[in-house]
Amino acid sequence: MKCNVKNLEVYYEVYGEGKPILIIHGMTPDHRLMTGCMEPVFKDREGYKRIYLDLPGMGKTKGESWITSTDVVLDILIEFIDKIIPNENFLLAGESYGGYLSRGIIYRLGSRVDGVLLLCPAVVAPILRENLPEHVVLKKDEELLSELETFEADKFNDIQVVQSRNIWERYRDEILSGIKIVDRNFLDKLCEDGWGFSFDLDEQFTKPAVMILGRQDSSVGYKDTWGILERYPRATFAVLDKAGHNLQIEQVELFNSLVNEWLTRVEDK
Repeated sequence: MKCNVKNLEVYYEVYGEGKPILIIHGMTPDHRLMTGCMEPVFKDREGYKRIYLDLPGMGKTKGESWITSTDVVLDILIEFIDKIIPNENFLLAGESYGGYLSRGIIYRLGSRVDGVLLLCPAVVAPILRENLPEHVVLKKDEELLSELETFEADKFNDIQVVQSRNIWERYRDEILSGIKIVDRNFLDKLCEDGWGFSFDLDEQFTKPAVMILGRQDSSVGYKDTWGILERYPRATFAVLDKAGHNLQIEQVELFNSLVNEWLTRVEDK
């Protein structure tokens, strides 16, 4: 489906009925990153309308020249929310850059947000990230890497902490599939000219939250997220070993358990 927002056709998909939950992917992949990890959670859990969208320049949403900053991306998301779920409270789930955008939504629409999931959230701009661990591969699969094309092997090896055939298949279908069609020129310009908000994020959020981080995440790390924890007094903060920036496909059981526990807390209020 498509929603017209500020002369932009935002592509999105909706699954299920009930409490709306807006689910936002990170930089360069598309909505498939989040459908791949979130839909299994709702296989046996009814009562939620899951809304997945493609951010500008990613997936099936074009990157337009007038989208020059994350402020503009946030404005697009706010208008999207007002069109798709007007006057409704909702939940948020954001991964990486999507986590940063989720915090912006809380800053703007906090009274309507009943819970938030931050998955490997980006907290500071890439050029300001100083607390990152070096990339390590704790479980390498040389045989698998030898079967892949050079581009595929490099991408997989540069991001995954745990390598296996099953993880590769999920990475290929849920993450690399979006990376292959990204508008790289658009994103490069966005990151260079306006990655961060023009305002200070000093959001205070007192409803159920969960922050899930990878101990070996060399993309955004985990230490910067610890710095915002006190703003979320109802947050669970989990740092998972044997997990990088795609921890949802490396630590599936823990990820599913933490998301389910968060939803239970939301339901219990």
